[in-house]
Amino acid sequence: MSKIAMLVGDGYEDSEFQQPYERFREAGHEVVVLGVEAGRVVKGKRGKSEIEIQHTAADMPPENFDAVVIPGGYGPDKLRMDPSMVDFVRRYDATGKPLAAICHGPQLLIEAGVVAGRTLTSWPSVRTDLVNAGAQWLDRPLVEDGKLMTSRKPDDLDVFSQAVLEWLEEPAEA
Repeated sequence: MSKIAMLVGDGYEDSEFQQPYERFREAGHEVVVLGVEAGRVVKGKRGKSEIEIQHTAADMPPENFDAVVIPGGYGPDKLRMDPSMVDFVRRYDATGKPLAAICHGPQLLIEAGVVAGRTLTSWPSVRTDLVNAGAQWLDRPLVEDGKLMTSRKPDDLDVFSQAVLEWLEEPAEA
């Protein structure tokens, strides 16, 4: 099965981490939680979940993953202040493998400089930031631009999680 990195910062949107995390694991995939400090427990902004960071981005080569998922909430804003996390996203994007972000997750994509010339969606308050960074913004539950996939909010989680799972079922390109 596939190895998925979920990039999680303190104050993440509980459901945007928990629901995909559970769906990926139920499908038999390995999910690795990356954050700023390994061993630290981070809490969701709604207080409904918490998770221990397994590894830092600096400790894990991006090439080791088959997909990267960035939940929203306040976490992405905190993660984009960590140079190793930003570098991880930039390097991972260059692999051409599936990269997915929901809600405020695209804030980390903006910081990594990987949105210019691409089409994305996000929570409405991130729209102007994406446009200013050179992206086209659409108000849709799911926007796919090559192997970059974005969704807007918790209401989009079913289609978001399913799309990631479908990506992982596609045969690798030769």
